[in-house]
Amino acid sequence: MNNYRIKSGDTLSQIARNYGTSVSALMKANPQVKNANLIYAGKSLNIPGSRDEFVQGSGRPGSSGRPSSPTAPGSTGGAAGPTAPSEGTRGPGGSPFDIAKAQLGKNAGSLKLEQGGVGSDMEDWVPNNVNCANFVSACLEQAGQITNGQHHNAVVGLMANLDKDPDFKRVSLADAKPGDVVSMKTPGGHHVVMFAGMKDGKPQFIGSNNVNADGSQRISMTSMNYPILAIHQYRG
Repeated sequence: MNNYRIKSGDTLSQIARNYGTSVSALMKANPQVKNANLIYAGKSLNIPGSRDEFVQGSGRPGSSGRPSSPTAPGSTGGAAGPTAPSEGTRGPGGSPFDIAKAQLGKNAGSLKLEQGGVGSDMEDWVPNNVNCANFVSACLEQAGQITNGQHHNAVVGLMANLDKDPDFKRVSLADAKPGDVVSMKTPGGHHVVMFAGMKDGKPQFIGSNNVNADGSQRISMTSMNYPILAIHQYRG
C-alpha cells in the first residue's frame, strides 16, 4: 500500500481519480478520515491497490506466465539490445531513453538517494515497490520534457498530465520512438515504462520494475504483454 501526503487544495475524490481507486476504498484504508469532504494538508493517506504490478516473469492473464523474450532482471534485453535507439525523442536536456538506460541495474531505493541526476528528481517518500511513475517522471524532467509540477507518482496521474501538455501527443505502438511514455493496464492496476525499441520483432520497455526477490524495484529493460492504455510522444 502506498502513502500520499495531502497537499493544499487536494480533495479525496481528486486523489482517488489520480490513483485509480475510489473515495469509498480510500475511506476504508484510512479510518482516521471521518468526513470525505474534510482532509488536511500535510497529513498522510494510505492508497489501496497502488502497487506497481509488473513482476519479472509475468505476462498477460492466461499466458504462459512469462513475458515474450524474457530477460534477466536489470539486463538490456540481450547483447544486441533494442534497435534504433538513436531515433528516440529528445528534450532540451537530452533523450529520456538515454537517461533511463544509464540507470540500468540500479535499485529504485538506492537511486532515490543519489545526489543530482535522475535520483534528485525522484520523490524519496515513494515506497520502493511503486516507483514506476516516479522514475519515468524523473527521466522526463531530466530531459526537459516536463516540469517538476508535472511530475506524478501515479500512472493515471502522469497520463492525465501528459494529456494536458500540448507538447505531448498520443501515438500508436507502430509510431512509437525510444523514450515515449507507455502506460499499461496490469491485472492489479497500472504500470508505466518507456518504449525502448524493437528486438526480434517484439517491443522492449525500460523502467522501474518489480524484479527483486523482495518485490522492490530495479531499473530494467524487457518485453511485456500487458494491454497498452496510452503511448505519449514528446513533440516539443
